Amino acid sequence: MILEKVLSTINKYNLIEDGDKIVLGLSGGPDSVCLLHILYRLKEILNIEVYAAHLNHQIRGIEAQKDALYISQICEDLGITSFVKSINVPQYCKENGLSIEEGARKLRYEMFEEIKQKTKSNKIAIGHNLNDQAETILMRVMRGTGLQGLRGIEYIRDNGIIRPILDIERSEIEAYCDKYELNPRIDKTNLQTIYTRNKIRLELIPYMKDNFNPSVIESIVRMSKSLKSDSDYIEYEAKLKFKEVSSLNSDSVEINLQKYVNLHDAIKVRVLRNGIKHILGDTNFVDQRHIEDVMELENENKINKMITLPRGIFAYRRKNIIILTTKEIVSEDIDFCYNIPSNGFIKIKELNLVLETQTMSIDRYKSIKVDKTSKGFDFSKVKGGIVVRSRNQGDKIKLAAGSKKIKELFIDLKIPREDRCKIPVVTDDEGILCVGDYKTSENYKIDSKTKEVLKISFKKL
Repeated sequence: MILEKVLSTINKYNLIEDGDKIVLGLSGGPDSVCLLHILYRLKEILNIEVYAAHLNHQIRGIEAQKDALYISQICEDLGITSFVKSINVPQYCKENGLSIEEGARKLRYEMFEEIKQKTKSNKIAIGHNLNDQAETILMRVMRGTGLQGLRGIEYIRDNGIIRPILDIERSEIEAYCDKYELNPRIDKTNLQTIYTRNKIRLELIPYMKDNFNPSVIESIVRMSKSLKSDSDYIEYEAKLKFKEVSSLNSDSVEINLQKYVNLHDAIKVRVLRNGIKHILGDTNFVDQRHIEDVMELENENKINKMITLPRGIFAYRRKNIIILTTKEIVSEDIDFCYNIPSNGFIKIKELNLVLETQTMSIDRYKSIKVDKTSKGFDFSKVKGGIVVRSRNQGDKIKLAAGSKKIKELFIDLKIPREDRCKIPVVTDDEGILCVGDYKTSENYKIDSKTKEVLKISFKKL
């Protein structure tokens, strides 16, 4: 019976094809052992090869060693090649700032991929079952998931991960193991209610069965399958929009806000999730609340803000874009100082910029066309030599509304912190003439008494 149900799932979702080589994640518990035995029985029918992979997390001491011995023995009995690896998961998680759950999962899948490459396999089989599906959906509901989370665990993923026993209940799996005397290992931590999933499994679901619906597991899974169709359509549309609004790099995604802000929220959520998936390969441990935090960055008052997401993702709000990246954008100060001739030019190599100066009569200045990259000053008001330099702490400029610190000016202009050291400040012996081509000082303003003008132009190389 169970074999036929698994075959039906395999065929329905096209999980396994003729000639596949499959790495099976084998913990030694009932689910993975049942899956191992089923795939062993289907080897000739489906024309597949199966390899088993086991990770000793070094959490359960002698019990973990017994798990590894059991796995080696059952694989030898079935004639299946097994790979066993031991890693100190608690130490790894501590060193990398990860939870035990997150770190263990990361190391397991890294091992699966390593064995997949070594054996030239093309699929990874995981023993998630129907109960796992219901538990996962309930966990996501408690975290405040969206429609994507209510889909539950996928039968097959883009990276070749398959779950052939996802339609089988845990009771059926245990009965199967008993029937074939497989004697799987029982992880006693699964019987402790110190973990959220265990509480759902051991307390919440039995309570729901007893007090609300004896078939609650089937009902939850049926709901998730119903929602999957709607989710698939929205996801398809979201992927099209993601391509339209995003610029992709290997470790970052830039989202064009002008195109993004007019999208429906349902699409925005998925654009952001697609961005994170592009960087990390998946969106595990990134909850709906994290996505909503990123969505808030589109507000104008969030310019130059940064938030951190799980798994080392940073989200930055810039003037016209939101940046998702695994690399923290660190401001590196650039120091430079050059004397400026009253007629001529100098190259600011640190900024890849040329600053050109011309001194001319007011009549000539009025007759020429001045673009926004050029500024004019009353030359008679300039005192001593002229210098172009990087900003200094405490710099102030005289504006129409009064003196303002350069730092406050940059904040008002919404200039990203890491770009502020790249804006040239032009000074004489007494004060600041201008801050790049952004603002000019009132102290050097051309007026009715001006006879000679100093024209300064900023030109990018």
